[in-house]
Amino acid sequence: MRVSILTRLATLILFLALAVPPAAEAARIETNAREAILLDYDTGQVLFQKNADELMPPASMTKIMTVFLAFERLADGRLHMDDEIPISEKAWRKGGSKMFVEIGSRVTVHDILRGIIVQSGNDASIALAEAIAGTEEAFAELMTEKAAEIGMKDATFRNSTGWPDPEHRITARGLATLAAETIRRFPDYYEIFSEETFTYNEIKQGNRNPLLYKGMGADGLKTGHTENAGYGLTASAKRGDRRLVLVVNGLDSVSQRSSESERMLEWGFREFDNYKMLERGEVIEQAAVWLGDEATVPLVTENELILTMPRAARKEMRVTVEYDGPIPAPIVKGQVLARMRIAAPDMEDRVVPLRAGTDVGKLGPLGRITSAVGHLIWGPSTGD
Repeated sequence: MRVSILTRLATLILFLALAVPPAAEAARIETNAREAILLDYDTGQVLFQKNADELMPPASMTKIMTVFLAFERLADGRLHMDDEIPISEKAWRKGGSKMFVEIGSRVTVHDILRGIIVQSGNDASIALAEAIAGTEEAFAELMTEKAAEIGMKDATFRNSTGWPDPEHRITARGLATLAAETIRRFPDYYEIFSEETFTYNEIKQGNRNPLLYKGMGADGLKTGHTENAGYGLTASAKRGDRRLVLVVNGLDSVSQRSSESERMLEWGFREFDNYKMLERGEVIEQAAVWLGDEATVPLVTENELILTMPRAARKEMRVTVEYDGPIPAPIVKGQVLARMRIAAPDMEDRVVPLRAGTDVGKLGPLGRITSAVGHLIWGPSTGD
C-alpha cells in the first residue's frame, strides 16, 4: 500500500522549494579524474561519483589508514605521543618521499605522525608499522582487517606506504569512507592533517595537500602519486555546519589535481545544501492495524532526518510512505513496519525505515470475530 505523506511534510517541501528563486536543475559537473567521489559527511549522500567502486592503486593516500591504526592506539592508551619508535634499516633505506629519519635513532610518535601526514614520509610509515605490528607485512594485514571492519569493500593493503604493488588496491568510495571515519572518530588527532609545514632533522617540508593554502575551508587529508596511480587526493573541507569529503585519482599532474579538487568541492558547496526534514520520533503516518486492540499504529522516525539535495531540485522532491496494510497485531514498539522514500532529480532515492510508535495488542477471540465480520461488511478501517 502506498499513501502520500502528511500534509505538514508536504508543506515543508513547498516552503523549501520557494525559499530561493526557481532554477531548472543543479548544474552538472564532469571531471578528468579516472576515479572520483564527492559526498556529504553528515548525511553520507553521494553528490558525484565516477568509477567510485573500481579497485585502484591509492599511492600515498594509503597512509590515511596507516595513521588511522595509530590514532586508534593513541585513543585507547596502547600508544602515547611521547613514545619513541626505533628506526630500522628498512625504514631508513626506503625510497620516495621521506621524513629523513636516521638509522638506529628513536623518534617520538608525535614526530612520526607529522612525518607521515605532513611530509608523506615512507620511512616514517614503515617505522610506525614495525613499531605497532613487528613487521610491515603484519601491519598490512591489520590494515586490511580494519578496512573490512569499517566498510571499505574489497580493500587490500600490502604495505604501509602505498608503494606500488599489484595487489595493493582500494576504491575511491573506500577512501571516502576511511576519511569520514577518521574525522568522526579522532577529531583531536585529525587536526594534524591541517598542519601546513613540519620540520624534522633541520629539514622543513610543506604539506602536499594543495587545498590547505586556498582559504576554502579544507583541513585534510592526503595526496598520492605513482606512475601507475596518477595524481590523487583524498580531501575534506568544512564551511559552516557542512563538511564535504572528496576523493580523486588518476589525474595527470600536480596542477590538475589542485584545480580539479578545488573545482569539485566548490561545486558541491554551491549546488547542494542540507535540509532538516524531520525530528527524531516524529509521527509520519497512522497505519491501519488488523485485529489489534487499536485501530491504527503511529509510524515514527527513529532519528532526525537531514537531507542533502540540489538546491534547484527541492521543488521536484517527492516523498511517499510504503507498507503492506493493514498491519497484523500484535505490534511491538520500535518494530520496523514501513519505509519512507524520498526522491529528487539526479539523486539516489533515500529510504528511511519507519517504526511502530506504540505497542498494539492482539484482540481476544470475540474481538477478532467482531472485527473480521466488520471487515467483510464495511471493509478495512483506515483510521483518521
